[in-house]
Amino acid sequence: MNRSEGSVGSTEIPPRAVVTPDAATEPESVAQLLWKAARSHPDAGMRYLPDDPMGESAFQPYPFLLAAAERLAAGLARRGLAPGDPVGLLLDRPRDVIPAFWGCVLGGFVPCPLPPLPDDADRAREHLAHLGELLDGPLLLTAEPVAGPAPRDARVRMVPVGQLHAEAEAEAEPGPARDAAAPAAVAAVAPDGLALLVLTSGSTGRPKAVRLTHANLLASMAAKAERQRLTSADRTLNWIAFDHVAALLEAHLLPLAVGAEQFHVSSARVLGDPMEFLRLISRHRVTMTFTPNFLLGLLNAADVPTIDVPEADAPEAGAADAPVPTAGVVGGQAASQGAAGQARDGAETGAYDLAGERLDLRSLRHIVSGGEANVRATGEAFLARYAPYGLRRDALWPAFGMTETCAGSVYSRGFPQVDAGREFASLGQPVRGLRIRVADARGRVCPAGEVGELQLRGPLITDGYHRDPAATARAHTPDGWFRSGDLGRIDGLGDGTPSLLVGGEAGAGHLVLVGRAKDSVIVNGVNYFSPDIEAAVERLDGVATGHVAAFPTREPGHDTEQLVVALRPEPAAASGAALHRLLTAVRATVVAHWGFRPAHVLPLPASAFPRTSLGKTLRQRMRERLEAGAYDAVIAEVAAESERQLGGHVAPEGATERALADIYAELFEREPARVSATASFFDLGGTSLDILRLRRLVATRLAVADLPVITVLTAPTVRQLAARLDAGPPGAGPAAYDPVVPLQTGGDKTPLFCVHPGVGEVLVFVNLARYFAGDRPFFALRARGFNAGERPFASFAEMVETYVRAIRARQPRGPYAVAGYSYGGAVAFEIAKRLEALGERVAFVGSLNLPPHIKYRMDELDFVETATNLALFLDLVDRRRALELPAELRALPADDRLARLLDLAPPRRLRDLDLDLPKFTAWARLASGLTALGREYRPSGTVRSMTVFYAVPLRGTKEDWLARELRRWDEHTRSQNRYIEVPGEHYTMLGPRHVATFQAILRRELDHALGEGSP
Repeated sequence: MNRSEGSVGSTEIPPRAVVTPDAATEPESVAQLLWKAARSHPDAGMRYLPDDPMGESAFQPYPFLLAAAERLAAGLARRGLAPGDPVGLLLDRPRDVIPAFWGCVLGGFVPCPLPPLPDDADRAREHLAHLGELLDGPLLLTAEPVAGPAPRDARVRMVPVGQLHAEAEAEAEPGPARDAAAPAAVAAVAPDGLALLVLTSGSTGRPKAVRLTHANLLASMAAKAERQRLTSADRTLNWIAFDHVAALLEAHLLPLAVGAEQFHVSSARVLGDPMEFLRLISRHRVTMTFTPNFLLGLLNAADVPTIDVPEADAPEAGAADAPVPTAGVVGGQAASQGAAGQARDGAETGAYDLAGERLDLRSLRHIVSGGEANVRATGEAFLARYAPYGLRRDALWPAFGMTETCAGSVYSRGFPQVDAGREFASLGQPVRGLRIRVADARGRVCPAGEVGELQLRGPLITDGYHRDPAATARAHTPDGWFRSGDLGRIDGLGDGTPSLLVGGEAGAGHLVLVGRAKDSVIVNGVNYFSPDIEAAVERLDGVATGHVAAFPTREPGHDTEQLVVALRPEPAAASGAALHRLLTAVRATVVAHWGFRPAHVLPLPASAFPRTSLGKTLRQRMRERLEAGAYDAVIAEVAAESERQLGGHVAPEGATERALADIYAELFEREPARVSATASFFDLGGTSLDILRLRRLVATRLAVADLPVITVLTAPTVRQLAARLDAGPPGAGPAAYDPVVPLQTGGDKTPLFCVHPGVGEVLVFVNLARYFAGDRPFFALRARGFNAGERPFASFAEMVETYVRAIRARQPRGPYAVAGYSYGGAVAFEIAKRLEALGERVAFVGSLNLPPHIKYRMDELDFVETATNLALFLDLVDRRRALELPAELRALPADDRLARLLDLAPPRRLRDLDLDLPKFTAWARLASGLTALGREYRPSGTVRSMTVFYAVPLRGTKEDWLARELRRWDEHTRSQNRYIEVPGEHYTMLGPRHVATFQAILRRELDHALGEGSP
């Protein structure tokens, strides 16, 4: 961050006087919170910690934040915004989100933090179109790497926030803001004026926008600060993404309101190594932070030394109310200090060694834990495990809050003492000004201890949903209480006492949640909407319409909810290999869309789906049946069938095989004893996302820092991968080049061989191959030249001949099935010609959206275009940027062009792909070499017939693409071709949104051509 944005190069933060939150006049608008912080606490502010623990942090004091926000407000106003206009914040870095939020507030605009756009381009456009409708044509502030492709009818304007900063830098001198009067647009804001919009989690398709007024936020901040006893002496840490309401309100606005110091770090840094959460608390003397329960479970499982401390020496409970001394703590320790064992300030007494670094948690007064239910055993284990490192025995505060309640609004300060014998922690009492009650279905308040719907009322509760009066009405009772949708009870009150708690009043009652009336599942603190999951599953071939239910479960002691998907298979998919394939497809679909795997996929008869009189599936009743053991026999049979389809069990041998079996078990949520040494990573259900997770786990558990993706692709079983790892470091003595990558080996039908697209790699086929489990083997053909010492192909003919030899080595005789995606379509055609010339029958030749004549397209692709297409293929840039970039890159010196491409890429994506400039450069050169081969290619001769799958082309209409280009395949076949329309675009037809539909079409066409299934 440059100085005009509030960056300070110093690594030290001067000591500050302690000021309590009510030391000055109470603010009347949210903007006044920032002005007050800048005036009263000029040396406090935000410390933005880097993704790389060895990197530099950036410090932004509150006065500099105010200055940056004023300049951003002016820039937004210059773009024609009027007070009250919504502004979407499509930003992921805290250093971008926080100034942008305040720029909106100071300008009188209404900020709306947004989650990252879906990776799938079609889903991204649908989401943008919905935002345009919901927010009535908003301006969206974007970070360039995550700017999404806006459809023409989306009614959104996208402006990179960097442009606003550049304009401000050109017009203003750096430095803190002057102590000026409020801008007129803000000064005129009434307390009930709209201050913030926050999208509801849980619906990936059409989320609602929660309205939060200035009065809501101010009441919430005052109540939170009182309950948590925060002062300007506190230091807070946040790792939650800012599209979650807790990050903005609990972890930013609250500490700012009291003048506390804030530390912000990316989610990726903590989730990549959960111990970083505690290391950062220790290094920076953090006093308060927030985390969902699942991270506590990860920390309990972390490999840390066990230190026995006599009870008398353990940190005392109750010390949380005592002030925590921070005098003398130097802020850089507020600066980044990533190296283990690097010196810190603070007393040494009571600090303990941990893997070469001193871990001292004595500064931490409390951790607010919300977003999902808190498992008592998990919390107790966490407190006990880290007590030897200075963690107080009562440092964990289970809490309840919703976007509609301004995040945390009910806190328990009695954990774990008040929760003895419970499975889940109770949630304590509401903050001042908030009233909560538990009511039955008729709206009557339940007696204490009885279960009913949790309802809330008070000044910090939303007045409804933006531009959605129907949803607002449904969310409120006739007498004005907000309906949370959660089921709970109030314990600790006398018999017959109404289930009612009033914040700020002394009393023994405490809230206990027991379930949820809403149709959602919370996994690792994130809400997923059951109907969205059900709709995606119901689109799969073999699933009976109207018989899908997605609901949560939680196994005893588990740290987060898990997803269960129940479905009724159609008769043709009700048993054996067909059922195994269907269940694998369900798992693959959920992973592709939402990034996690269901705990159970249950094939059930129609009678197992209980319904209301109106036909609505009773998901809660199905959950109760599951947890009562009613589906145990189904779960056991699914596991047994899976083991049969995978070829039975072979016990792992040796330390490496056993370690890999444990990793596979963790990835696929199986018992380690049930992971066979001969079961393929892909046959177990591995996806491209799982490959990235596997590489991280292998690096952690087996100290293999750079496991090549190709090693996983070509040695996918526990035994094969162990043999590669035991043979030496990856890349040492590579095996001879074999283009065939076995992505799926099960099934007794004719194998399918799929040729890579123009980038040479086959990862694009990984998710598609999952749907062939138990049906037919799926082999991908990968270009030569990726591995050290491999010579790229010198000619198109050499490539074809190499692939033909490799195919025949796997399958000596026909009939054959070959296909190719994009560039690979031409290669597949030539492979089929060669096989026919050898006297073999080629029953299926598929082209995935490629015409026979490719020279004109290859001529368009110089090195810059090829590298840009590679970046698009790898999701480093979106399609809109890919169209703009070549001209921009050609204006740069040749040596700077690829570096610029990587500068635009999301850092998290580069980490996932293990991609740096040398690796990307080598890949771009290989892809450029394949493009050069294509320039020399001229189609000639014929094959028996082709099946051509066509989607929206790179340019022009689908109709012209089919008529003018694709139908020229008729010139190169002896029989009638089949032209099959498929959903999506050229670059998205195999993506998460469309792969489930495409696989069903492809498998049907294969069965038709080979006579191996119903036509």
